[in-house]
Amino acid sequence: MADWIYPRGTAAHREWELSLGAFDSKLPAAGWQHTGLKICTLEAGDAVQIPGAAEERLVIPLSGSFSVRLAGDEGLEQFELAGRESVFLGRSDVVYAGIWTTLTVGSDGGGRVAIASAPASASFPARRIGAEEIPVELRGAGNCSRQVHNFGTPAVLDADRFIVCEVLTPAGNWSSYPPHKHDLEGEHESALEEIYYFETRPTAGAPEQADAVGYQRVYASDERPIEVTAEVRSGDAVLVPYGWHGPAMAAPGYDLYYLNVMAGPGPVRQWLISDDPHHGWVRATWDAQQIDPRLPFGG
Repeated sequence: MADWIYPRGTAAHREWELSLGAFDSKLPAAGWQHTGLKICTLEAGDAVQIPGAAEERLVIPLSGSFSVRLAGDEGLEQFELAGRESVFLGRSDVVYAGIWTTLTVGSDGGGRVAIASAPASASFPARRIGAEEIPVELRGAGNCSRQVHNFGTPAVLDADRFIVCEVLTPAGNWSSYPPHKHDLEGEHESALEEIYYFETRPTAGAPEQADAVGYQRVYASDERPIEVTAEVRSGDAVLVPYGWHGPAMAAPGYDLYYLNVMAGPGPVRQWLISDDPHHGWVRATWDAQQIDPRLPFGG
């Protein structure tokens, strides 16, 4: 069980406070092979580099602005990311880098940056996706309302293997619900590993000692054992190798953010899911409910 839960700092590697994946990482549990994620905090003027590998990557500012320099088959390319003050304060522009491309990420003012990755073989061109290009999806209704930024999905980004998005859930709401899975390859479901990386914040009026917390649930869908009920805070990660997962719960008083990185062995890059049949009926109740008026974040 512990192999699937990484509290902040427990998967640190060199300059990375979180480093999971196939290359230059603290490798997670046995059998993990399709997705990776790195998180780094840069001081003003600092930079971090990742050598080229058979791996595609997506650079996502969590706070602050960044310059991204790519060195690969297309020569040298540089992109500027305006970023954002916080993951709770709007979308951010992102940069995609294809296989065998060395990344250098720097920041004049400092900040926190995430780099999602997946082992890949097909080559796709580098691309900057502006914040204004990123679709905002308001999913669910009532206390299952949440906000999704789909910057790394097949409809938005041409890539080889991964699907990447971020989800914001207002305090007291349930996200990743009904519980669902994507661990079998077939007509109605795609086999995808998934990483959840979390950030939390107290809502307005919280006292200084408030402990911003959320919760994540993963449980078995077949004979493969898995049982996770994790209390999560900013900087924590939970891995979903298989099984039903959800809800991701934003505790009352605390907003919840998570970054999802998914990839798998299937021939088609797509997100197909099955709901837990005990709970899938909940979707039908949303037709009679309004979306939470706190969404979208920032109005």
